[in-house]
Amino acid sequence: MSPRAPLAFLMLLAASAASAGEPPLHERYREAAARITGAALQSDHAYERLAVLCDRHGHRLSGSPRLEAAIDWCLEEMRADGFRHVRRQPVMVPRWVRGEESAAVVSPQEHELRMLGLGGSVGTPEGGLVAEAVVVEDFEELEALGREKVQGRIVVYDAPFTSYGETVKYRVNGARRAAKLGAVASLVRSVGPASLDTPHTGGMSYEEGVPKIPHAAITIEGATLLHRLHERGDRPVVRLEMNGQTLPDSESANVIAELVGSELPHEVVVVGGHVDAWDVGQGAQDDGAGCVIAWEAARLIHELGLKPRRTIRVVLWTNEENGTRGAKAYANEHAIEDHVAVFESDSGNGPAAGFRLHLPDGAPEEAKAEALRLMEELAVLLRPLGSGRIRTGGSGADAGYCVKKGAVGLGLDHDTSEYFKIHHTPADTFDKIVKKDLDENVATMAIAAFVLADMPGRLLPHSPPAPPEPERATASFSRR
Repeated sequence: MSPRAPLAFLMLLAASAASAGEPPLHERYREAAARITGAALQSDHAYERLAVLCDRHGHRLSGSPRLEAAIDWCLEEMRADGFRHVRRQPVMVPRWVRGEESAAVVSPQEHELRMLGLGGSVGTPEGGLVAEAVVVEDFEELEALGREKVQGRIVVYDAPFTSYGETVKYRVNGARRAAKLGAVASLVRSVGPASLDTPHTGGMSYEEGVPKIPHAAITIEGATLLHRLHERGDRPVVRLEMNGQTLPDSESANVIAELVGSELPHEVVVVGGHVDAWDVGQGAQDDGAGCVIAWEAARLIHELGLKPRRTIRVVLWTNEENGTRGAKAYANEHAIEDHVAVFESDSGNGPAAGFRLHLPDGAPEEAKAEALRLMEELAVLLRPLGSGRIRTGGSGADAGYCVKKGAVGLGLDHDTSEYFKIHHTPADTFDKIVKKDLDENVATMAIAAFVLADMPGRLLPHSPPAPPEPERATASFSRR
């Protein structure tokens, strides 16, 4: 237990005693929740705004002009919405450019392989490379082959999808594992449960001291074809050409806008998603939807004239996909002790069942139990939307950096049964967005954020921060 934990627990007891006899959250905020739900379900605003983001700005990879144009558009729209302290938080981000790329089986017969280079991959030598492919299902099978059967070849990982968290390791670590045994390139079966011959991109990593080899994703159809050829002893030969390159870091920014709290403006509830997206598709599910859910939740609260005690801050993080530098910059440059909760939506637009409650490791167990109890009390308001489930778990890649510094994280717990079929693919386009789901997700986020921003106590006790100087808030808001 940290030195501050006893004080925090005493504050918890005091807050509980002060609230004794007060109605539970679901009674206190029933009318506000009904108003928010009605407004969200009757509005076209979120759906139309997401359509513009997707159709006008499309894919938005870090370092690209598309991302910066999207950021400018968000800032302009937020000012028009009536948010205060709309601003950029400057962030330097990595810049990887895909370039021309292709892959094909050239022997025993020719087959085109639909592919996407993985973010951060080096390119092939000029003119490409041609090599025999060896196919494995997992790292154990790769190691069993040994250097003799891998050196000079292209390793293909035909790893069936089990879950994203489990299967993605072949995308992230496949190149370095193959390179250690002398492979000249590696290909990974797209990480998803279905393909329709549509490849999936995403991030990958190298290891210092290990040769950097080209690393790309091919479709499920392409990987299983190569596997069949390999098992029959046909010794498939693949031609691979990739021109990806990493350029110097580029200027980008987190997008920040606020509804200023009426009584405790220095205490903050963040709602957010990440504004960047991979350089294929339109980034509709990942994470245009999450950005608009958070943004619209705050806009609706403002439109309805609801004035929470604390500040609600919209944060659209930059560079989640290939660096999370926006999240790191936000957590490092803001007073996280002032953050009551950090909401994140970053798993598509499937209907949310509720929230994943992510509590900091250093909090006392009694305080964690009380936070869970309060969230379950709040969740009664979400039951009409089908989103009244609260479970513990990770809040998200961006919010997680604030949780490490002591904030409470809340991840919108979407149904992802359809999400990974199009995740990081050219098929992540606006036509897959279901308006009813989007509107209900907005309502869920808005109700939860409003209650946490307005309730008398904090979800998790904190030693009270020093009162802000008269100009403190304004100065931090104008930081550029």
